[in-house]
Amino acid sequence: MSSNINQIPLPDLTPANYINRELSTVDFQKRVMALAEDENTPLLERLKFIAIVGNNLDEFYMVRVAGYFQKLQLSNPKTRPDGYTPSQLLRRLREEVSDLIIRQRTVRKRVFDLLEKENIHFIKTHQLTPEQQIAISHFFHEEVFPVLTPLAVDHARPFPFISNLSLNLGVYLERGTPESPELEFARIKVPVDIMPRIVRLEKVMETYTGMESEDNSYHFLWIEDIIRDHLDELFPGMQIAEAFPFRVVRNADIDYEHEQDDDLLDVKSIIEQGVRERRFGSVVRLSVTSEISDRMLNLLKSSLGVASQRNVYTIDGELGSANLFEVMQVDRPDLKDSTYVPRQVEPFVQPADFFNVIQKSDIIVHHPYDSFTPVEDFFNIAAHDPDVLAIKATLYRVGKNSPVVNALMEARDNEKQVTVLVELKARFDEENNLEWVTALEEKGVHVVYGVEELPVKTHAKIALVIRREQDGMRRYVHLGTGNYNASTARLYTDIGLFTSNEEITEDASRLFNRLTGYAPATSYNRLLVAPEYLHDTFVALIDNEIEAALEGKPARLIFKMNQLEEDVMIQKLYQASQAGVKIDLIIRGLCCLRPGVSGLSDNIRVQSIVGRFLEHSRVYYFKNAPESQQLYMGSADLMRRNLLNRVEVIFPILDPRVRRRVLRLLQTNLMDVRNSWVLNADETYTRLWDTNDINAFDSHQIFMHNSFGIDEVPE
Repeated sequence: MSSNINQIPLPDLTPANYINRELSTVDFQKRVMALAEDENTPLLERLKFIAIVGNNLDEFYMVRVAGYFQKLQLSNPKTRPDGYTPSQLLRRLREEVSDLIIRQRTVRKRVFDLLEKENIHFIKTHQLTPEQQIAISHFFHEEVFPVLTPLAVDHARPFPFISNLSLNLGVYLERGTPESPELEFARIKVPVDIMPRIVRLEKVMETYTGMESEDNSYHFLWIEDIIRDHLDELFPGMQIAEAFPFRVVRNADIDYEHEQDDDLLDVKSIIEQGVRERRFGSVVRLSVTSEISDRMLNLLKSSLGVASQRNVYTIDGELGSANLFEVMQVDRPDLKDSTYVPRQVEPFVQPADFFNVIQKSDIIVHHPYDSFTPVEDFFNIAAHDPDVLAIKATLYRVGKNSPVVNALMEARDNEKQVTVLVELKARFDEENNLEWVTALEEKGVHVVYGVEELPVKTHAKIALVIRREQDGMRRYVHLGTGNYNASTARLYTDIGLFTSNEEITEDASRLFNRLTGYAPATSYNRLLVAPEYLHDTFVALIDNEIEAALEGKPARLIFKMNQLEEDVMIQKLYQASQAGVKIDLIIRGLCCLRPGVSGLSDNIRVQSIVGRFLEHSRVYYFKNAPESQQLYMGSADLMRRNLLNRVEVIFPILDPRVRRRVLRLLQTNLMDVRNSWVLNADETYTRLWDTNDINAFDSHQIFMHNSFGIDEVPE
């Protein structure tokens, strides 16, 4: 390291300069909630953002909050640089999340009121006409009643297990005489896992009365209200004393590391076992409605093992918001974002020339603005091309009905050699990936699950095709910042590179040998592979930028990512700021770095873009690096897990024409006003957009007109 750099000590991380990760995550949910509150957002899109926050909070509690409850139970006093103990943090999180839920419920009521004016109604069963009540009763008897299983609780029947994320009705029943009633308790699981939770009245009327709606109106009922309205039919001979819904969130984080010494289980068995056990995790959140009686709440707390009131959340209205996604099926395009059709990537218009096109020059695609079809074609054409000998790929989250996985199986049918690394530890996609593994193995695909050390996930996004051509064997590679998932490619902003560059394709071959065999000493020409090389290389590149600044040269770093948390990276960015390096961080989600601290991070700006599409691409720009190292993209955020405990691939942009396109993309992001928030030194975020400015610079709109944005690059 240069003596110049040593003049600026690496700063210690303290509560004064390090933001708590979990609180920063909640701040991100607040920015999503702001989109639901924004009256310029179409009504059904506002409802979608409400659902997204509900779904995100569920996952946050299942994993992150659950981890802190475990630390509390184990009396683990360790703290991160933010200084919070588990107990302090859990108290603060409850305050922050409670406030966020109040905001969510307030805007939900507002959106429901506005939808009323658009002839979209959420109604209660007491608002039904007699004819409608009859139809709903038929619906209940024919479709709902057969799948309900009331479970009584008494001396012979213990309190039933309540599965994770399940919606339930707790029912108190009376029998005996009015003078001496006997009180009994029963639980009914609301079957939202096998039928819609939000029931459209018009469809029920059409099915059970033959009456079709004439005015294209929408009337929705919550299925738990329908069940509650028919409880007497589930408990004949009993009186319904009271019935209230409740919902639990359990610890659902599968712990892989504790299994690594168990020689009796292979990786696939461990994942299968973990998925089975997930639903039995301890309760970390019990949600009840504000009307619930004290006696029922006390029974639920004691029966579910909820010892602390801070695990109980009292909600105004229906429990859970993720099911509001169902309402997006409403056929009202005027209440949604205008339809966007991704553009076709011009070089790939003639699929027959696919590999010849890649051989001529590197090609970059920016999803969802550019179609995901070329990525699927890469696999499909390779699967049927008689000159293709082998295909290798990593799969992390591929989704259901995956065209990519189907193409890999077809390739095997066509006698190609196919090797796939399926990451079974992709959180909440384990079951889906297990299904694909079984299908692939049945086709004879070589399936591997990870590398040597079990806790290390393979998060890299890379595919390699080996093809016999007239002048010999040639390799083609696709590298990306996102998953091989056609569904998310329509919603997430990601970048992909197609190349036949010999150094990169050689690295790809080495990487797959590392993943499938035993090659811990593997080195690479161009790719930065974690956990071996990425972290140290980034440190060296930041040091190079510090050196340039200390020598009086214009120095700049532009990093675009989802999250920033890793300690050394934050310390190096602080050090670079102190040296005079201009630093722009475009970070969608959590950020533990605190910008704007006098004498420490004056030169750092942190911008979060949250809008129509989910920002997901990772791009890293080092102004003073050699051209071949100036610009990188890939699968890794600057987090400990990505840099030190995962297989990640960061790849360089070597083609000057492609490099300019990516720099244009960064400049377009930096100029965004419409979708941007800026992080302040006090941990708050300030929205840049003045809602009166209808012409505010909107990067998402710009990209929809040109995939790589304005024709300008950062200085």
